[in-house]
Amino acid sequence: MAETVDQIFLRASAKKLEQLWSRIRDCLAKLSTDEIWARGHENENAIGNLVLHLNGNLRQWIISGVGGAPDTRTRDAEFAARGGIEIAELRARLESTVREAIAAIGKVTPERIVERVTIQKYDVTVMEAIFHVVEHFAQHTGQIIFVTKMLTGEDLGFYKHLTAAVHAEKTP
Repeated sequence: MAETVDQIFLRASAKKLEQLWSRIRDCLAKLSTDEIWARGHENENAIGNLVLHLNGNLRQWIISGVGGAPDTRTRDAEFAARGGIEIAELRARLESTVREAIAAIGKVTPERIVERVTIQKYDVTVMEAIFHVVEHFAQHTGQIIFVTKMLTGEDLGFYKHLTAAVHAEKTP
């Protein structure tokens, strides 16, 4: 039996979150705790803040808004932090949250995908909530990659497969 559009969307969303998380994990592995809390200007977010923010966003929108868990997010605290959390702790928190979010996405039924939910005072469908989270996660992953490249001067190698015969297997 062929996959339905909702199944394709849910599978692709979970896969993209996993792919983006792996890139963040690779970036964190190349940086020191001081580097993840570094910022060029006070109005910039450090990588540590972005990781906290992604954790909060996933928890609020997917684990709570879609999955039904209590919403315990304190959004302002994600941006107020100025250190004090080691890389290993940030990595463990986000990995756990990504796993929980993927599990919550995996439980969405065809009927639920069009159900309306209210998250952060926004009235959205479950599909819109998931779409928002994936695009939001991608935007901040790009920022983390950019800052990691600036700090390390390294090519992170995420697209080396484009010249390989396995390109089609590793894309999108």
